Amino acid sequence: MPRRRDDDLPLRFHPLSNGEYAPLRPSPVVDEAIRRTLDLATTNARRTGMSRRTFLRSASGMAATLTALAACSSDARRSRPSATGAPASTASSTTTTTTADVGAGGTFDLPPEATIDTEVATSVLGGTDGELVVDVQTHLLDLPAGTTRGFGAGFPQADCGGTLDECFGTDAWLDLVLGGSDTTVAVLSAIPVVADPDPLSVEVMTRARAQAEALGCSDRVLLQGHATPTLGRLDDALDAMSATAAEFDIAAWKAYTHEGPHWRLDDDIGTAFIGRARDLGQRIICVHKGLGPAAASPADVGPAAVANPDMQFCIYHSGFEVRVTEGPYPGAPDGAAAGGVDRLVASIEAAGLAPGANVYAELGSTWWNLIQRPDEAAHVLGKLLLAVGPDNVLWGTDSIWYGSPQGQIEAFRAFRISPEFQDRYGYPALTDEVKARILGLNAADLYGVDRSVAACQPSTDDRAALRAELDDRDVGGLHGPTTAAGARQVFAAEHPWFG
Repeated sequence: MPRRRDDDLPLRFHPLSNGEYAPLRPSPVVDEAIRRTLDLATTNARRTGMSRRTFLRSASGMAATLTALAACSSDARRSRPSATGAPASTASSTTTTTTADVGAGGTFDLPPEATIDTEVATSVLGGTDGELVVDVQTHLLDLPAGTTRGFGAGFPQADCGGTLDECFGTDAWLDLVLGGSDTTVAVLSAIPVVADPDPLSVEVMTRARAQAEALGCSDRVLLQGHATPTLGRLDDALDAMSATAAEFDIAAWKAYTHEGPHWRLDDDIGTAFIGRARDLGQRIICVHKGLGPAAASPADVGPAAVANPDMQFCIYHSGFEVRVTEGPYPGAPDGAAAGGVDRLVASIEAAGLAPGANVYAELGSTWWNLIQRPDEAAHVLGKLLLAVGPDNVLWGTDSIWYGSPQGQIEAFRAFRISPEFQDRYGYPALTDEVKARILGLNAADLYGVDRSVAACQPSTDDRAALRAELDDRDVGGLHGPTTAAGARQVFAAEHPWFG
């Protein structure tokens, strides 16, 4: 397969999807960021006596990538016409990579020396032994060896170094998520597959957890049950929930309101589903909201949360849509119709829910896309922090579709919301304490995770060594579909009722 310009970058900017939306082509800003990163890497690799590829795999390589992206975003911001029609700044665009200007809405905050000094880069981007990172949305596919057809065939398996089962199976998930990234605890999250066999059934999840525990560490994997209340008779679906809960140790329920005949969290079907979850003792409801189908709108979240104050609602993707440009929240009437994350904020606001209530906003796929759009990232994180509170934003990556989650983790550590955006829109600062809550402490509180589990994961040095080994084997690359046709193929396999 032909190599792409970003193949050696620690963050992949190639079009990529989790299969639920058509991937976007890189923007001109991203194209320029790739060019500047490669130029800077060539120079700094020579100065440090490394090959360019080795340099890009280092912490300084990530720092160079994020610094270039921040600088290109800053240049693009300055070149936009102001209200008078003149450029916002007379500063000309330059190919020099510098830190972003202070007027940035969202940026990656790294000292200039981080792009050549790995110790400085690691001090910002690296994890620490004992740090807690809880990823509440991860996936794998348990496919028979040699699988080439059916679900998963739309994924670019050649890009991750092996066959479908090698790229998406339990071994790959363990290496990429629990072994080679800073993830301490991972939730295996159900996918909208109702065919038999389901490659991520609760039976598959249970085997994956047992395999993780066999490596010598328990309590690092949490499981979800998949509820499908409109596929067949409702009573049968509720009985299936009861059977699942009786046989398997599940921590939450996962549902898709656009799965099968559409339903809402606050209609009779949703009320019955939530009631059965309550009766079974699972108080966490994880629901997909955003990324395409109209029936996945988060408009029903606020009413359902108010009606069920003893239940906790984890909103996957936070209502994000890849083709909606995120800006400041326009208020409830306009927000409900605006699309994207504003719909979730409007639903919460209209229901009268205060920050810290029983709605949690999750970032899987959302953050991966927003890394390339720093100002929009600042708006999304700022709006969510105001709407649900700093204790109710949850870390999720939608891995394994985007390969290793490590790049997403490191980019989040370096990200900040500018003082200008804080003053203008009232967004809170994204402090180290807030980041620690989002990355792991919030989910630990929600799921009852013992924080001492962090002592059981591999050390930072061992994780780095495994990442280097995976890089050498070209295992950690693109996993999700990279074309609109591939995304449609995956979506059709997952959602046959839309056909």
